[in-house]
Amino acid sequence: MSSDTQVIKDWLKQHQISEVECLVPDMTGNARGKFIPANQFLDMGEPRLPESIMVQSVTGEYCDEHWELVEPTDADMILVPDAATMRVVPWAREPTAQIIHDCYTMDGRPHPLSTRNVLRQVLDLYAAEGLKPVIAPEVEFFLVARNIDPDYVLTPPSGRSGRKETSRLSYSIDAVAEFEDFVEDMYDYAEAQQLRVDTLIHENGAAQMEINFLHGDAMDLADQVFTFKRTVRETAHKHGVYATFMAKPMQDQCGSALHIHQSVVRTDNGANIFTTDKGEHSEAFLSYIAGLQHYTPELIGFYAPNVNSYRRLAPDISAPINLNWGIGNRTTAFRVPESGPEATRVENRFPGADVNPYLAIAASLASGYLGMKNKLTPSEPHQGTANEDEVEVARTLEEGLRNLGNSPEVREVFGELFLKAYAAVKRDEFEEFNRVISSWEREHLLLQV
Repeated sequence: MSSDTQVIKDWLKQHQISEVECLVPDMTGNARGKFIPANQFLDMGEPRLPESIMVQSVTGEYCDEHWELVEPTDADMILVPDAATMRVVPWAREPTAQIIHDCYTMDGRPHPLSTRNVLRQVLDLYAAEGLKPVIAPEVEFFLVARNIDPDYVLTPPSGRSGRKETSRLSYSIDAVAEFEDFVEDMYDYAEAQQLRVDTLIHENGAAQMEINFLHGDAMDLADQVFTFKRTVRETAHKHGVYATFMAKPMQDQCGSALHIHQSVVRTDNGANIFTTDKGEHSEAFLSYIAGLQHYTPELIGFYAPNVNSYRRLAPDISAPINLNWGIGNRTTAFRVPESGPEATRVENRFPGADVNPYLAIAASLASGYLGMKNKLTPSEPHQGTANEDEVEVARTLEEGLRNLGNSPEVREVFGELFLKAYAAVKRDEFEEFNRVISSWEREHLLLQV
């Protein structure tokens, strides 16, 4: 019995677990997997799943290039539990564990279509240089009234006062208190799962909130965000409302982001490489930012992965539309918060709340890594309001996918097969969406063109 297996066995026994959720993050960042009775989990051998689930779209359909991306026999993947991801499921009726699994091919290689493996590939590049990324995600989401008819627009839920929010209440304490029961349960669930959530604020939108995570290891934080999304949705269901991580769920409200604060430290002494001994910004720091600027147009499909994502990335909305960076400037895409040398970091403000956290973090860290390796030079830090400048990124999912994997270095980092699979899945989603005739078209074009 391996040490990990013994650790898992002891943990299941300690928590009197009766059922295990074997979880795998799919291409969209949602949980796939199996429920297995705890007394069978360690005795049945390695669980398996068909690799075809990795090339299903958000609608559950298989992409047109399905059999070019996976074995025509629809081969299995071997699932290996990661003991570091063991958590209780606090909303389950019976004592239940959730364990995130890594995916391997039948001959024992890390599966190239696993998004968790993609992030690990990027982290291995840093490790080979004696470096370790440190990240801190900020996750925004909306609470909305239950909506079982997709033809109806979403509306904010009623709070404890019985009223719905109608005004912008950024950082309002009383607005958060309207949903106090939800917030308390959410924090209790997070604590039970050892999610390192920090502050909560009310964001700019009606019933929109933001949770900040404490900084730490990139893979661990990706796992936590993956788990947190499930947690928030389950908490909302308990209170008779929905929680949505759509990037732009309502026309008259702002969008929801998943900002990623990031720095890089040396593994031997923990020193932040973004500053010099004199406390000034280092060449590595500037090249890291230059990498974000250079590779974001190519990787925007990982930051804006859905057709709805691009409604958030629009002029006059509090989201980036170009590649500017600045110090303490929240209108830029890449913001450097004012801080001391040890806390020097850059915040990538492109990712929406709808991202697969493994891919968004991988894309951001890969951009910085390639910027440092190629010693790229950034633009001058932007002064003033950046979102008054020209749009420099794709405005649709289809346009973003056309740019994906344009450079050989990005293809090498992410793998040709993975990039082809991701583009195929997302392109199918775009084409399916493009077949839908909207109410705007019927209203303005039916009798006037």
